[in-house]
Amino acid sequence: MEPLFRWFEATAIGTVVRESLWLFPVIECVHLLALALLGGVVLAGDLPLLGAKLPRAGRQLEPWLRGALFTIIATGIPMFLSEAIKCYFSPPFFYKMALLLLATIYTFTWRQRVTRAEPGTVRPRIEQLTGAVSLALWFGVGFSGRWIAFY
Repeated sequence: MEPLFRWFEATAIGTVVRESLWLFPVIECVHLLALALLGGVVLAGDLPLLGAKLPRAGRQLEPWLRGALFTIIATGIPMFLSEAIKCYFSPPFFYKMALLLLATIYTFTWRQRVTRAEPGTVRPRIEQLTGAVSLALWFGVGFSGRWIAFY
């Protein structure tokens, strides 16, 4: 797999981002802002599931969730390409990718089903568990992402 990661790093995008003085920091800032937006949207969707006295806004928040996730992926790709070898030797990178995949699948399957349900149609314990798992998965994505920088 290492040759594949070396190829990723040698791509034109990877080279341009890596050799630019300002491109990586700008992309990373947008990436982190999108992560903050995603975190806020996930919190706003999950806290009512956990019992917080907040209105349920799953459907209204979904475009923001999709936009933030798209931006995270769109900015993550050039950052990855610019330092693919570092990522290859970083276990936190692989944790982040695995958690991102799990969190995305969970969010757009089970969590979406629960947050779109009419209030009172899903048992409270199922709602609480759904919110807790969602928060744990997305927290894991963010934590692993920060861990990459320090590994």
